[in-house]
Amino acid sequence: MSHQLPPPGDWRSWVVIGGRGAGKTRAGAEWVRHQVEGARPGDPGRAMRVALVGETYDQVRDVMVRGDSGILHCSPPDRRPQWRASERRLVWPNGAEAQAFSASDPDGLRGPQFDAAWVDELGCPAVDKGTNQPNKFVDPKSSESSLPRFSNGQRDDLIQGQYLRAQLGHWEVPQNNPLSEVYGGPMIDLANAYAWAWDTRPFPAFPGTPELWADGENYRRGHWLNGRVGARTLRSVVEEICARAGLTAVDASELHGTVRGYLVEDVADARAALQPLMLRYGFDAIERDGILLFRLRDGRGAVSLDRDLLARADELEGDVERQRAAEAEITGRIRLRFVESGADYRILAEEAVLPDESTHAVSSSEIPLAMTRAEGRQVVERWLAESRLARDTARFALPPSQMALGAGDIVALPDDRGAGRALYRIDRVEQTESRLVEAVRIDPALYTPAEMQEDAVTLSAFAAPVPVLPLFLDLPLMTGDEVPHAPHLAVSAQPWPGTVALYASASDDSYALSSIIAARATVGVTETALPAAPPGLWDEGEALQVRLISGSLESREAEAVLNGANVMAIGDGSPGGWELIQFREAELIAPDTYWLRGRLRGQAGSDGVMPGAWPAGSWVVLMDGVPAQIELTSAQRRIARHYRIGPARRGVDDPSYEHIVAAFDGNGLRPYAPGHLVLTRTSGGAIAASWIRRTRIDGDSWDLSEVPLGEESELYLVRVREGGTILRQESVTAPGWSYPVADQTADGLGPEAIIEVAQISARFGPGPFTSAEVPA
Repeated sequence: MSHQLPPPGDWRSWVVIGGRGAGKTRAGAEWVRHQVEGARPGDPGRAMRVALVGETYDQVRDVMVRGDSGILHCSPPDRRPQWRASERRLVWPNGAEAQAFSASDPDGLRGPQFDAAWVDELGCPAVDKGTNQPNKFVDPKSSESSLPRFSNGQRDDLIQGQYLRAQLGHWEVPQNNPLSEVYGGPMIDLANAYAWAWDTRPFPAFPGTPELWADGENYRRGHWLNGRVGARTLRSVVEEICARAGLTAVDASELHGTVRGYLVEDVADARAALQPLMLRYGFDAIERDGILLFRLRDGRGAVSLDRDLLARADELEGDVERQRAAEAEITGRIRLRFVESGADYRILAEEAVLPDESTHAVSSSEIPLAMTRAEGRQVVERWLAESRLARDTARFALPPSQMALGAGDIVALPDDRGAGRALYRIDRVEQTESRLVEAVRIDPALYTPAEMQEDAVTLSAFAAPVPVLPLFLDLPLMTGDEVPHAPHLAVSAQPWPGTVALYASASDDSYALSSIIAARATVGVTETALPAAPPGLWDEGEALQVRLISGSLESREAEAVLNGANVMAIGDGSPGGWELIQFREAELIAPDTYWLRGRLRGQAGSDGVMPGAWPAGSWVVLMDGVPAQIELTSAQRRIARHYRIGPARRGVDDPSYEHIVAAFDGNGLRPYAPGHLVLTRTSGGAIAASWIRRTRIDGDSWDLSEVPLGEESELYLVRVREGGTILRQESVTAPGWSYPVADQTADGLGPEAIIEVAQISARFGPGPFTSAEVPA
């Protein structure tokens, strides 16, 4: 394979990087052959002495020399070298030799001179005791799967990091990595040192997407550095917090642990910053001789106190007073909230419960630390066990000879029967003549992480940070089943993020999730103007050209349209600036572009807000049930509210979110404009006005003698207007009104005056006006 050949040019060293099965061993073996073999089997090659360096001698023999892709299997019979096991050496027919070396014996490389070297990878699995055999890996699908020697198989990211620190730290020392007298560089060029394995698949998509990569389950205990190199040692985090708080006399050398992530808002208060770490990892801060000493609660270094080493005190009954708190005082259920590591970094909760009691009170805690689920379970179970063990306390007195003992130290006390010893941690020392000590029972086994099944992480699908197009539509009732005061929301986007979230608030903060929009609405823009047309009649004029941003349109029979099909809103994009129309024919003339013919205008009472014409560039939204109404209480109607709309998988503060401030009239409550306004002048000169009532509720039945009122009472507003001046305004309770001559004279009625009528709703107010010119 071309990718397994050495790179062109006269290179002194080169590195092969690839996954399992990529051919690294075969490439290495062929490279060694290329170095040592000549044109004919007995001819010398470029190199006569080669070093084969692996993690162990057995690895060099079993993989690099005798493996399926090793040197022996790659060599033809007339060029195949002999393996001299006792000398750990390969010898070719032309006299070239390759000697095996173990990385565990680096001094073995001192002295021999080599023309070339094949060096195995540098790396360590993140598994317990992984440094015992760094070349081992766990893969249930492989026959080579195995654990390092004496490993319990638990995940251990710390050992992997410590291995790399030891390796790189060793070669950074000039005495361990001398300069060459030939080429003036160090023996090992750390600038070109590569560790196994940095995967090009992005973390946490790998290993968090098992449907894409079958080897994701091996990550937990594997050699991968992705998602791990950013972690910090517990010691380094504690030392940094202390340094930033101005504490320099600190000793954290006894701390061991991996911190995957920790959010600290203010490190000036070192106590507050350290407290979550102390709870999570189980260590104490102890002052000794002016130095702040940090010590794990693992029971190591316990001081054994025999009875003859204890003092007698009048306050005590005997040498040691032991007490056990009542079980009722124990918290039987512990809940911990933390940040999930390696996934979406969501807030998770893990809980531990005593097996013999299910009604204990719950103790809840929250720490700003990133952990895996298994680590969270380990913490809460340790806390629960600690709370039960901490019921046992002891009081005793120490003589002056034990002045070195203080708070935080571990002591081993003989039990009551003298058959064994129990460990206690000193919590308090009362400096009196007899130095009274209060201590709490501990068990080192509690601080050994219990084996926990590592749950597979779940990653949300990636949501592109693209803005969405939201359109609020404050529409009249279409079916009668809508919430009359709530607007609809139509959303589109390219590409569609899967789901869109709507957050709402009374101000531009403290947003709460209002709804999730799962479907993209059919939204477009007109490319030709829509001229005025009478409502309620088929408009057979020129086709309206519409270009869709999303969705599609279809033609329907006239009967289906009359029964409610193909309802579309056309408007200027403002919440209340919409007219409802319907169409029969939708002809696709270009990609996403349609001609709409056979239109019905001013549907559902929107004729009262029809403009003279809708210009090109107007918005259109197909009201096919996808645009849904948002949650809005009746009290929130006509009150400006803040809305943020964007991809649901991204946070509400993401820049892709659209911020809109809007108030809604609740046009589902708006009365229709009265129909058939007629003005006639009587023989005496008075003007008689009459009209027909319309209703927004159940007005389509032909079986009723009159349409339902639809309002609390029948009330109309009649206005006489000339230009922008209102000459007279009256309220009437019937669909008729008389304008006497005397009133006309008093109002100064001119020839260009109009009379307009609107129905009044108790909740909405006056609806759209119907107007007519005053007769001569």
